[in-house]
Amino acid sequence: MIAHALLLLSLLQSIPPSGPTAEDAQLELGFRHMYALRFDEAQAVFANWQTAHPDDPRGPVSEAAGLLFSELNRLGILETQFFENDESFDARSKMNPDPQVRDRFESSLSRARSLAERRLAKAPRDRHALFTMTLVNGLEADYLALIEKDNLAALKSTRAGSEWAKKLLAVDPTYYDAYLATGVSNYIVGSVFAPLRWLLRLGGYSGNRKEGIKLLTVTAERGRLLAPFARLLLAVAYLRADDRAAARRLLVGLRDDFPSNPLFAKEIARLDQIKEPARRN
Repeated sequence: MIAHALLLLSLLQSIPPSGPTAEDAQLELGFRHMYALRFDEAQAVFANWQTAHPDDPRGPVSEAAGLLFSELNRLGILETQFFENDESFDARSKMNPDPQVRDRFESSLSRARSLAERRLAKAPRDRHALFTMTLVNGLEADYLALIEKDNLAALKSTRAGSEWAKKLLAVDPTYYDAYLATGVSNYIVGSVFAPLRWLLRLGGYSGNRKEGIKLLTVTAERGRLLAPFARLLLAVAYLRADDRAAARRLLVGLRDDFPSNPLFAKEIARLDQIKEPARRN
């Protein structure tokens, strides 16, 4: 135990500080534009950032995130009732994606993956490259599940993203955005009904719903780029658990933080119209 503690201490001492920098602030601004549904402004920030940092894989993966978020918004997938129960989610139709957006999205992911792999070949503990690989697989999973309706392929990408996140968190446990990937993976596998969960575990998938919510909360409270997205995912999780009060609190916070995004106010109004079930005496 002492040897392990000393090893961990030496590793942590070799990690460069992960506090926010001016460069990080610019990326955060792009993501804030994205969450506010100001997609042109978001892409302008990401394009400028890539020009200034051509070798950093976070630029193209951020561009991919903006493209996916704009497509999800166009297709009406960002509304929480889409995910509120298994019936509505399973009954969703395969979407009709914009082929030009899809090509740009795939190109951005490919550039991000290539840059990240190049950096990891030289420095396997590169935090931003590890985060990029985490986000590449997460975005890929979202596209496959929500637009292509290919759940099995999406699950594989989700697991891959979770594995990259674990590598990142082993290097830097304060990279709080990475907890979203492990949280999503835990929540998805932990939420399926028991026989299917058993089969998934035979295939090497594991998860725990409560642990998933706990990890999502870490990103929601302490993440930088992905905190608002984690809050939205938590709102969905609380709605699925029929905890409307907790979901509403999260949505109110998102509405106040991003007033130009009408989706949050719309979801709050929808929740307020739903009658609470009658209580038995």
